[in-house]
Order: sequence, then C-alpha cells, then structure tokens
Amino acid sequence: MASNVNPTVRRRRLGQELRRLREQRGMTAEEVADRLLVSQSKISRLENGRRSISQRDVRDLCGVYEVEDRRIVDSLMQMAKESRQQGWWHAFGDIPYSVYIGLETDAASLRVYEPQVVPGLLQTPAYAEAVVAGALPEASGADIERRVQVRMRRQERIQEGRHPLRLWAVLDESVLRREVGGKATMAEQLEHLNTLSRLPHITLQVMPFSMGAHPGVNGQYAILEFPDASDSTVIYLEGVTSDLYLEKANDVQSYSVMYEHLRAQALNPDQTREFIEKVAKEYARG
Repeated sequence: MASNVNPTVRRRRLGQELRRLREQRGMTAEEVADRLLVSQSKISRLENGRRSISQRDVRDLCGVYEVEDRRIVDSLMQMAKESRQQGWWHAFGDIPYSVYIGLETDAASLRVYEPQVVPGLLQTPAYAEAVVAGALPEASGADIERRVQVRMRRQERIQEGRHPLRLWAVLDESVLRREVGGKATMAEQLEHLNTLSRLPHITLQVMPFSMGAHPGVNGQYAILEFPDASDSTVIYLEGVTSDLYLEKANDVQSYSVMYEHLRAQALNPDQTREFIEKVAKEYARG
C-alpha cells in the first residue's frame, strides 16, 4: 500500500512552494543562484522536484526570499525532512525509474497508451519476467527477479480497497500479438487483462491494426493526475537511459487532447474484451 509519506511527492510540493516564493520576490533562478553561489541548474532541479532538498537548502532559500513567517519556514523545513525519507521501492535497491514509481504511488488516476507491451500494472508474474528478461538481455537472474518483485508491488495501487488507482489504458493490437514468454504465458496474460477490465476503476481499450495511423504512433506515454489540487498533472515518457517528465500546461494539454483522440478511435471496452478473448483462444489452441 502507499506509504503515508511519499518522498517524491514531497519534493514536488516543496519545489512548487519554493518556486512560488521566488516568483513573489520577482527573482530569476539565475539571480538566486548568484546570491547562494550555486549553479542555476541546482535551483531548477530543486524547484522541479528532481533533486533531494536539504533543510539547509530551504533555510538559505527562505533567507534569500526574506520569508519572515516562522511557521512557513518550519513547514518547508519539515517537508524537506520528509522528502529525504525513503519510499517502499528503496528496499529493492537502485531502481532506474524510482521517480516514476513515487509519482504513480501517489497518483489518483493514470491514463496510459502502450504500443509494445502490457502496462506493468496489468502484467502477470510470468509475463513480467519474460518482458524484463527480453528488454535487458545482460541482466542477471537476481536483477530480473528484483524488477519483477517491484512490478508486482506496484500493482497494489490497483488492488487497494478504498482508494484504488483509476487506470485507463489504450493498448495497440501489437501488444496482444507479440508473443512474450510463449503461448501459455500469453493466454494467461490476456485472460488476466479481461478479468481486470471488469473492475470499475479500470478501463481497457485496444487500438486495432485496421485503424491505421493514429495519434499514438509516436510512442508510449502516460498521464498522471493527483488528488491534491496543488500537484500539477505529469506527462511521463519512458526512455532507455533516462525518462522525461513534462508538467507545463501546454504539454499537458497537447497530450491530453491526443489521448482523447486515442480513446475515441480505439475499440470500446466491450469490443475490447471480445477482441482480447478471441486472441487469447488463439494462443490457448497453440
């Protein structure tokens, strides 16, 4: 289950508050960096939540911004302390996409388009193992097992009783046709998809090959939205060696509109279940 203190989200909220204080003072990030004798990139990383923020950083920034209300300073200092705590995923060692896991753990809803493989939150253990092994051919057995364990732990977000993650996934037909782990693994995985698609908080659609070109041809992306209105929506783009997180209003709007077109062009949920069941039977027949 999600922890009470999510360090990734704390960093984002703290960064937003620090940016707000800087803008209130009418200062640029470069001016602040010059005052503190640090790089401008450090100020930017602190404000976008991609870097841990120490209590000393907060103290120094509050001094530059002339924050006189001690309650505000104390609150920001506490957020800085919490932002340096470890999330549940740290117990599994170095996870390359730990920032994303932190965001996913706290998100209220997730919209994802996936053109290659079943989204991690919907994978069976056998399918997940085959995906990881195929994507990382030089990974050790222990590393593969660790990544699968993390993936299974992430799935608790869609299993929570009171406040499960609201998930909407559009999958390209190639996801169903790509034989990952063998026919038996695929049959099991597709049956699992149909089972999950009947849950009230999960919506699944398939984009058939017959649709031709569509707004998702440029690749996978996810849209994360959060329960706290102060947390901006995040667009997540997964990369091989690094990931990209977009939060500017124009970017969020563009990807959101694109997702609406994807949902409109894909098979509806009932048609999707029928389509997945048909493909699953093909795998089951061998």
